[in-house]
Amino acid sequence: MWRGILVFLLLAISTVAADAQRRQINPIPFSHEPCSVLDGRPCTPYYCSPLEPGPCIPEIDYPYGQNLQLTIETVPTEADRAKYRKPDHDLDTIGDLFAELRTCWSPPSDNARAGMQMAVRFSFNKAGGMIGPPQLTYATAGVPADTRTTYLNAINSSLKACLPLKFTSGLGGALAGRPIAIRYVDNRELGK
Repeated sequence: MWRGILVFLLLAISTVAADAQRRQINPIPFSHEPCSVLDGRPCTPYYCSPLEPGPCIPEIDYPYGQNLQLTIETVPTEADRAKYRKPDHDLDTIGDLFAELRTCWSPPSDNARAGMQMAVRFSFNKAGGMIGPPQLTYATAGVPADTRTTYLNAINSSLKACLPLKFTSGLGGALAGRPIAIRYVDNRELGK
């Protein structure tokens, strides 16, 4: 009888230990792990139960890297000079688009401020035109309103001078309606 109880206790302890070891938190995204109908839990990426030990980490694949963000410096570094050359063909890649947008930038000469940063967001249509005017999303803090207006006007005129962009049909279809965020950095040494 004692022997049966001892065997039962050992089996119970090993089952609990194996279950605890199997349910450790995996910090790696969960989409790569296979899911089976024979699993003891639902097969959805969002499932977690209040009856499980440990924290409940949502298993969601966030779309990192799916947005289009670009930084344009007025004076590029030596390593980035190649990225500021205008493509000599129709724009077929995101790199071509970014290079074209970099060549479009012409900073204001009057009312300029060293270190000024401004970010705008807008979208293109399939034909290479803008869908609406660029929306201001960021400007350097403490800058007078007339300086912000000067830079926003320079951004708008620089973009209008480049339009319409010549997209290939593949890139035009892929970019149409997607928001593009551009941060302009005026890193010139003004007043010297």
